[in-house]
Amino acid sequence: MTIRQEEEKDYPQVFQLIEEAFKNIEYSDHQEQFLVEKLRKSDAFIPELSLVAENENGEIVGHILFTKLKIINDSEVFESLALAPVSVKPEFQHQGIGGKLIDFGHHKAKELGFESVILIGHETYYPKFGYKKTSNFGISFPFDIPEENGMALELTENSLKNIKGIVKYPREFGID
Repeated sequence: MTIRQEEEKDYPQVFQLIEEAFKNIEYSDHQEQFLVEKLRKSDAFIPELSLVAENENGEIVGHILFTKLKIINDSEVFESLALAPVSVKPEFQHQGIGGKLIDFGHHKAKELGFESVILIGHETYYPKFGYKKTSNFGISFPFDIPEENGMALELTENSLKNIKGIVKYPREFGID
């Protein structure tokens, strides 16, 4: 399997992959593929952090996207990344592809100088990659979610140590 930066020619295949990956997910609005399209055109988009996983046949079987977000505390603004979404074709799920995309994405994000990642996700899956509850850091969301589903990861040790505030997503997420 190869992980590489997504290219424009991959967009139709990635759109279909994301749609399939979230088709039967209960906690989904089934709009993730449209969100990715919007984010690609936004200021929050980082081309090097839109990654695809290709199998040995050259078929794209997974995709992950990290985009810029902010943590706001009164007059202070801190930059971080949002991890959303991670998508793996249903017939390739449970083979570690999502995990490889996450690990590769973390490495690439750190290489690009980013220090932290924020996500809303499954409370037993993401801690395997070092994610901890955002409440441990004094970071919250502008909407109600179960505490165990809001998570953060320090790509650089103690990068969130003195950062407290509310997550501000890019407007493309449709969250105010």
